[in-house]
Amino acid sequence: MRRRAARFVPALLLLLAAGAPLLAPVGVLAAPCGAPDELIEPAPLPAAAAAISAGSLPVLVVGSASVSGPGGSGSESAYPAQLQALLARAFPGVRVEVAVRGARGTLAAEHLALIRDALADGRRALVLWQAGTVETVRGTDVGEMTDAIQEGAERVREAGGDLILLDPQWSRFLRANADVESYRDALRAAAAAAGAGLFSRYALMGAWAEAGTVDVERAPQGLKVVEVDKLNRCLAQGLEEMIARGVAEARR
Repeated sequence: MRRRAARFVPALLLLLAAGAPLLAPVGVLAAPCGAPDELIEPAPLPAAAAAISAGSLPVLVVGSASVSGPGGSGSESAYPAQLQALLARAFPGVRVEVAVRGARGTLAAEHLALIRDALADGRRALVLWQAGTVETVRGTDVGEMTDAIQEGAERVREAGGDLILLDPQWSRFLRANADVESYRDALRAAAAAAGAGLFSRYALMGAWAEAGTVDVERAPQGLKVVEVDKLNRCLAQGLEEMIARGVAEARR
């Protein structure tokens, strides 16, 4: 199965990350996506809560291609940029800064240096680390991914920050051609061991596609950019909800 998936690595990465010619961007104020409540499971975020109380929330987003929003209408439509706008609206008067680190095709092991450098540049109250998509596509060793995440989680904890892991993107092709569940299970275990939150992109994207809310794979070619922007908006809204709940839990 891994050999079969490996033959399609370039095509699948493009499918997950790319889109069509540019169209008008979709704003962050559009209608909510209706993420099922049971798929948003917050963990307490004490560092983020303390930072918000102090008036500034520095966030770091680390991952592969989708952190920069390929296939959408521009960098402002990527989910980290939309998340920054949503968090600023959710916490009025708080200075929200979302920094992004990552590149197409990068593995969790390669994100460690990005996290280390970003933490050295200044405190990050909250780190969002998306992992597992590239590993799943390539069929890389699950243990290597887990080891990298454990080390990264320790660095975030030592720096006084909170961590939320994001699991792989969902696609019909990935589901049919790769052992997705092994990586999802490993990420769930890593999050639990580190006391981190887990935002399940895989389950959410699958639910949205099933409901017809957003489905990049089946969107007409001329509407791919609109659908990618909508997906980014939905992810940003889900993350904002999870963060807001985590902050509220930490304040109880």
